[in-house]
Amino acid sequence: MYPRTQALLSSLLQQKIIPGLSYAIIDGQTVLTKVQGDKQWLPDPEPLRPGLLYDLASLTKVVGTATVIFELLAAGKCQLDDPVQRYLPSFQDQRVTLRHLLTHTSGIAGYIPNRNQLSAPELKKALLALPVTATFEQKMVYTDVGFLYLGWIVAAICQQPIQQVITERVLQPLRLTNSSFTPTAARCVPTTYQAGHLRQGQVHDPKAQILGADCGSAGLFADLADLITFSQWYLGQRPDLPTLVSEQFRQNLAQDWTGHQLGRSLAWDLRTASDGHQLLFHTGFTGTFLLLDLQRQQALIVLSNRVHPQQKNDRFLVAREAIVQSFIQELTD
Repeated sequence: MYPRTQALLSSLLQQKIIPGLSYAIIDGQTVLTKVQGDKQWLPDPEPLRPGLLYDLASLTKVVGTATVIFELLAAGKCQLDDPVQRYLPSFQDQRVTLRHLLTHTSGIAGYIPNRNQLSAPELKKALLALPVTATFEQKMVYTDVGFLYLGWIVAAICQQPIQQVITERVLQPLRLTNSSFTPTAARCVPTTYQAGHLRQGQVHDPKAQILGADCGSAGLFADLADLITFSQWYLGQRPDLPTLVSEQFRQNLAQDWTGHQLGRSLAWDLRTASDGHQLLFHTGFTGTFLLLDLQRQQALIVLSNRVHPQQKNDRFLVAREAIVQSFIQELTD
């Protein structure tokens, strides 16, 4: 099954681009899983074993925050074209809507001095004061800011921090029992190793470190089994799980939602198969990515710690694109 894609995945280890790899390929009712390589290289090498949790980084956006937003839309608690200012009054631009945040077309951008030294209230205040630039509605610019705003919008509606809402409204109903925002370190695959410190079970993303439970852009840890469950639910293969978001809504995500043909869905990036149909795609900075083909009932789930031991690892980014292209080619062959 998918021999070229699997060969490319294995080459990540052979070329020592990453320490280890946990991946799954879903093809209809068939699920292939592999766990290979090392959990870490430093300070001492340790083999990777099944069942460990990965820092999902930005996969938190699609697994957690977006799923909650989609539920709230379905329940009529908010609308796609509601202005952000309705929920976050300190944000000053009346043009920006939830749709803009979900499609990364809000244009919100700017530099925050000493960002990583700010307290959570200071960081939130600084982020809400960022200006809307000339890219508003003209360009898709992927950032964390929109999903931080969305997390705070969820908190305003539900009167609970976003990570608590995700736990109660996504992780528990979908029986993602291993996933957590507060994992046990020993159960986690480490990320960076710097100045003698191994980051393990602590979120890698600096903004998530500061904001804690109020961060909707990163912070979730999960294992391969839970992401298989989540993907099967998204594909509509798990009638034993609650619907949460209608199948029709999920199917409708496989199209451009920007209103300006900028090639982005709600929360998800889009990739195009050779026959023209769209796949849902998302990555996480730490070395995670997820590709879902709702039409053909196929998925690719890849979990790695490409930031171990050092954060900069451009070889992985090049290899990731080759893997994605290979999978798309093989699924339509």
